[in-house]
Amino acid sequence: MIFLWKGVLCSGTKIVLEACSFHWPARSGKGMRQFHARNLYVLLFVGASLALVSTLVLTKGLKGSSPWPWTTTTVKTSSSTFSSPRFFNHTDSIRQKEFMDAGNVSNKKKSVWERPRDAELERVEAGLARARALIRAGTINRSSISAPLGEEHYVPQGDIYRNAIAFHRSYVIMEKLFKIFIYKEGEAPLFHNGPCKSIYSIEGVFFSLMERDTHFRTLDPDQAHIYFLPFSVVMIIHHLFDPIVRDKDVMKHVVADYVKVISQKYRYWNRSLGADHFMLSCHDWGPRATWYVPQLYYNSIRALCNANTSEHFNPRKDASIPEINLITGETTGLIGGLPLSKRTILAFFAGRLHGRIRPALLHHWKEKDELVQVYETLPEGLSYHDLMKKSKYCICPSGHEVASPRIVEAIYAECVPVLISQHYVLPFSDVLDWGSFSVQVSVDEIPNLKKILLGIPQDRYIRMKERVKQVQRHFVVNNPPKRFDVFHMIIHSIWLRRLNVAV
Repeated sequence: MIFLWKGVLCSGTKIVLEACSFHWPARSGKGMRQFHARNLYVLLFVGASLALVSTLVLTKGLKGSSPWPWTTTTVKTSSSTFSSPRFFNHTDSIRQKEFMDAGNVSNKKKSVWERPRDAELERVEAGLARARALIRAGTINRSSISAPLGEEHYVPQGDIYRNAIAFHRSYVIMEKLFKIFIYKEGEAPLFHNGPCKSIYSIEGVFFSLMERDTHFRTLDPDQAHIYFLPFSVVMIIHHLFDPIVRDKDVMKHVVADYVKVISQKYRYWNRSLGADHFMLSCHDWGPRATWYVPQLYYNSIRALCNANTSEHFNPRKDASIPEINLITGETTGLIGGLPLSKRTILAFFAGRLHGRIRPALLHHWKEKDELVQVYETLPEGLSYHDLMKKSKYCICPSGHEVASPRIVEAIYAECVPVLISQHYVLPFSDVLDWGSFSVQVSVDEIPNLKKILLGIPQDRYIRMKERVKQVQRHFVVNNPPKRFDVFHMIIHSIWLRRLNVAV
C-alpha cells in the first residue's frame, strides 16, 4: 500500500488519503507502466482540485478587516471543516498543508472529528453568542449599559475611541462573563514566569497578574472561554539559547513539547484545533516561537508586541500589546508631564541606530536642530525622561522590530507620539483611534518632519495633548490591576478575538 499524497487541507485530507491509498494489481512491463501513469495523473488531478477548493474555503472572507466584525471564524469539529479569514502567501500554503496532519498533537485513540459536542461547550458558546448580540445591539442603537460598581466608575467617551459605546458595552460584558483557564503544566523559570524589569516587562507583568487573578481566572477548564499557554519566550531565550551556537530550535522543542503535553492530557486543544487558546510574548522572536506548531501559528490567538503584518501578524485573530520598558519594575516617576508653557522642545528622540527607519531619521536630524532634538547617545547631564516631558512631540520610530517602548513612554510623559513605522498594528487599535492623539509620519516624510509638526495648528495640538492624557489610563501598569488599565485592555483584546471564534 502506497500513499502518493500525504494530505492537502483539512477539508480534503480524508478524501485524498482514501483516494490515494490502494493496492497495486499484479501487472508487469509496459502495461504496468501505463497503469501507473494513468492513475498518477488521475490522483494528481483529484488532489490538486481538492487543494484548490479547500484553499478557496479557507480564504473566504479575506477581504476587509473590521475591528468589530462579528463574522466569526468557525471550527466545526463534527464535520471536519475549518474555515477562517487569514493572510496567506505561498509559504503559508505549504505550512498550512503541514498543519493539517493533525496527528502530531491529536489523541489518536479516537479521532477529534468524531467527538460529539459536549454540554459545557454548548453552554460556553451560547453565552458568547448572547454577548455578540448585546454588543451588536449597542453599536446599532448607540446605547450603553451601566457599569458595575467598583473603585472606578469610568465610562469611555470622547474622540480617543473608535466607538466608545461599543467598547464600554463590550468591556462590561467581558467583566461579567469572561473566564480564562491557565494550564498548570510547566515549571518556572520557563513557564508561569516572566521578566518584570526590562523592555519585555509586559510579559512578566501579565504572567504575574494573571496567575494571581481571581476575577477572570477559573480553575475549572469546563467553565473557561479561553485557555492560556503560559510559556515565556523571553525566559526560554534567556535560559536555553546559546548566543554562540545560536540554535533557535530550543524554542521549537519547548513550545512543541508543551502543546503535545496539554493536547494529550486535556481535550480542549483538539476540539478547537487550538482556536480558543492564546499565548503572549513581548520578545522580538515571539511570533517565531509559534512557527513550530502550525495550529498555534494559524489558529490560536497570539498576543504580541511585535505586531508586524509583513511577518504574518493577523489582526483578525492576533492581538497587539504595548511594549513597556519598566527598568525598576514600577512606573513611579514616569507618569506626568510639564504644562505647555514649559515644553520648549518641538520634537525629541534618543536611541541607538538599528533597523531600517532610524538611519534615515538620524541622517537628517541628528544633532542638527534646536527644535528637533535627535540623539544617538544623550550628552552627559541630560535626562531622557526629562527631555520627553519638556517636548511637545516625541518621535517613536521602529527599530529592528515594529514595536517601540517610546510610544508608551511618550504617553506617560503626556507628549504627543510621532509614529514612524511600517506594517505595524498599533496596540488596542480595535478600540482606540490613534489618529486622534498621535501623528503618523511615513519614512519618506522624515526630511520634512519639522515642517509637518510646525504646520499643526496650536488648537489641534492642545486637543491631541489632552487626549494623550486621557488615553494614559489604558497603558498604566497597576498592581493590583484597576479597571481599564493595561492589564484589562490586554484581556479585552483577547476577549474580542475569542468572540470572533465559534467552536
